[in-house]
Amino acid sequence: MSREILLLVDALAREKNVSKDIVFGALELALASATKKRIHDEADVRVAIDRETGEFESFRRWEVLADDDFENEHLQVPISAALVEDPEFQVGDFIEEPLEPIDFGRIGAQAAKQVILQKIRDAEREQILNDFLERKEFIVSGAIKRMERGNAILESGKVEAVLPRDQMIPKENLRVGDRIKAYLLKIDRQARGPQLILSRTAPEFISKLFELEVPEIDDGLMEIKAAARDAGMRAKIAVKSNDPRIDPIGTCVGLRGSRVQAVTNELAGERVDIVLWSDDPAQFVVGALAPAEVSSIVVDEEKHSMDVVVDEDNLAIAIGRGGQNVRLASELTGWTINLMTEEESLTKSDAETAAIRVLFMEKLDVDEEVANILIEEGFSGLEEIAYVPLHEMLEIEAFDEATVQELRERARNVLLTEAIATEEQLDGVEEVLISLDGMDKALAAKLASAGIKTRDDLADLAVDELTEMTGIDADRATQLITNARAHWFE
Repeated sequence: MSREILLLVDALAREKNVSKDIVFGALELALASATKKRIHDEADVRVAIDRETGEFESFRRWEVLADDDFENEHLQVPISAALVEDPEFQVGDFIEEPLEPIDFGRIGAQAAKQVILQKIRDAEREQILNDFLERKEFIVSGAIKRMERGNAILESGKVEAVLPRDQMIPKENLRVGDRIKAYLLKIDRQARGPQLILSRTAPEFISKLFELEVPEIDDGLMEIKAAARDAGMRAKIAVKSNDPRIDPIGTCVGLRGSRVQAVTNELAGERVDIVLWSDDPAQFVVGALAPAEVSSIVVDEEKHSMDVVVDEDNLAIAIGRGGQNVRLASELTGWTINLMTEEESLTKSDAETAAIRVLFMEKLDVDEEVANILIEEGFSGLEEIAYVPLHEMLEIEAFDEATVQELRERARNVLLTEAIATEEQLDGVEEVLISLDGMDKALAAKLASAGIKTRDDLADLAVDELTEMTGIDADRATQLITNARAHWFE
């Protein structure tokens, strides 16, 4: 019988072009499956075949569990019973008992064959997949083999891939036989059918298409730093040159627009704006909003947002149809962009100045004149007054040294009092809530005062509830709630 096993393994490995280990593993599963049918369907059976001789052994296993966790006598044994057998046993160990090997020749041949062939089919598919991944291809090209429930099944060499309906470009009418390109979005190794999941709407797709059309990118002379898309309608890409002799925008456009046109044709006529990337965020945003002309920008690092001022004639262009231009610019740059006119900007600036004036007058106990001087000198918060280098404040002509020292002392006392009050409010608040990405102690204290003290409390809130409760903007509220819910899906 052992010789029979070795001959079978050798024949299957050659025929299916897979390693002998794969076939041995499949045989072990088949033998274990047949043995289980003789004992009990829920039993845990392990079979080990000697790779050299073909001899095999069978074992039945039970997992040692705490008495309270014991549920199934066919798979588990309580620790109290295990200790009677051997005092060395611990929770999590396995008890194994040798079984009389089943007669290989009397296994339900059909059942064993199915297990073996399925295992080999899985191994073949894994091998094909690994060969494909080793080529590091992110663009999959091929013909549509069939349509299943609106999804397109693509055949590329020996590999089958699926382009889901929601990853197709809107209004694109794909049919069986069409040859298309798509971006490799992810690999689903659990899927029974095609494991490669494709996308024609992902921003990465347009980046990879330009890499195919622009040899300078592959050569490292230039690179695409970011991309944003409204699939089928409009896209923006940010390009950067690593060689001062190369114009990155002109290089991507190509002679008479040939390169950008090739990408547009692949994307069902999607219009592409090519933007010059800059490591200066404000300059990058100005370029991303083209063709609109920007009058001025105010950057808020803390909120990761920018107030962008444009004149009335440029406002509609900057916004774009249905807000498309500003939305894509925001996605491309990663910054929240608040568009406004000169008048709106002045109104907002006046409101912010008034709020800072009230803060200084109330917290520092100073009159309006002193508050205005601080604002004119560029101070916008108590932290700046308390901790800015002393020599910088002494340069303010309207204040003598005693006044400067008094202002700094008052600011520090207020901040200390607020810090102590915040720590008291945080008493009983879950640490994981305080350390949540996007959270700070001041915000956590506000939430605590409203009875929100755990991550799940926050996760249960709606965006409008959180904004009303704390005064933060909707984008930040959405991100915080998303982060709070993340562990539900892990």
